[in-house]
Amino acid sequence: MTTVTRAAAVLAAAAVLLGACGDGDGDDGGDDEGLGASTTGAGGDGGGTAPTGGAAEAPLDGIEITLTEVATVDTPTSLVTRPGSPTLYVTERAGRVRPLVDLVPGDPILDITDEVVTNSEQGLLDIEFSPDGNTLYVSYNVPEGGDTRIAAYALRGDTVDAASRRELLAVEQPFPNHKGGDIEIGPDGLLYIGLGDGGAGGDPQGNGQDTAALLGKLLRIDPTRAGGGTPYAIPDDNPFAQGGGAPEVYAYGLRNPWRFDFDEATGDLWIADVGQNEWEEIDLLPAGTAAGANLGWNEMEGSHPYEGGSAPAGAVAPVFEYSHDEGCSITGGVVYRGDHVPGLAGAYLFTDYCTSRIRAVRARDGQVTEQRVFDAEASELVSFAEGNEGELYVLSLSGEIYRIDPAGG
Repeated sequence: MTTVTRAAAVLAAAAVLLGACGDGDGDDGGDDEGLGASTTGAGGDGGGTAPTGGAAEAPLDGIEITLTEVATVDTPTSLVTRPGSPTLYVTERAGRVRPLVDLVPGDPILDITDEVVTNSEQGLLDIEFSPDGNTLYVSYNVPEGGDTRIAAYALRGDTVDAASRRELLAVEQPFPNHKGGDIEIGPDGLLYIGLGDGGAGGDPQGNGQDTAALLGKLLRIDPTRAGGGTPYAIPDDNPFAQGGGAPEVYAYGLRNPWRFDFDEATGDLWIADVGQNEWEEIDLLPAGTAAGANLGWNEMEGSHPYEGGSAPAGAVAPVFEYSHDEGCSITGGVVYRGDHVPGLAGAYLFTDYCTSRIRAVRARDGQVTEQRVFDAEASELVSFAEGNEGELYVLSLSGEIYRIDPAGG
């Protein structure tokens, strides 16, 4: 096992950040270990309590981790598991999906490079498998305007049937940044889609607070059946299913939710929302509370008024935030529920693209109770993933896939 140290030139090389940026007006951030209570934002109501059973929590200050390089591919953006299979699957930004069999990259099972644009923060951004493992959902940007596409493909054994492509959602994008792009199957078996506010800077179209717009939102659809003239159905309990906003919208007030994660043990939803010029934030929505949640953008950046704004009525404040003195673009993030690193149970692990040191927080009753900046680091970290046995991986846009291991063994 080897501990990876951050490349000294990463900040100079990172002129364009995939899926995340502060629009060039803020500080790049530094290697600041001095995280204190001042970086903890106001909490929400409830949530963040680890269930009984499983690995025992240990104080974060007593845990040491290292990053072990296990594979290399071309500009990886996400890594996922497939139900019923030991194989991991990795997306390459250019438009390929590769299996990792025993962590060895194989030939692509899907190649849509002709349909994908990779300018600015665009590309093949994420994939997800259906709960039965027989459908592959794909999130990417097309050359025509960089617009977002969410598509579904059938699998025949371990092979993607390219002819089975079914377009679920097409969303126009006004600017080349703030694409979001994360897709996840929630605990309810439905498909969740994270979309940024459309880009530029400051949300000039006001998408974050416009419930009729799909941008700046977390969407929730049922991709297994059509309804109302769309190739998907709207869940009856979506907050705007009966009117008042776009029926696909589940939560709003987001700037660029590049990565979000459902805690597999509790169902709590964690969202890492990339900030504008001053603040990076983590939002925690306890299971059962996410529907209709307003996360505040563009009235608020984190827990702070943005350009004279004020917190909307009922807005959910971040559970954790940090300033651009400590980074520039948050990379979320997975709640650890495995046994590979004893003691990390219930901790939400994340990093920042500019500083690239692995960080963790724990929360109880809507308040952060512990936080830690680990020594483990690598350059250009863009995504976290959980393996089949609970081990955690972190991906670098420069090509490396690392496993998070206990230091020294």
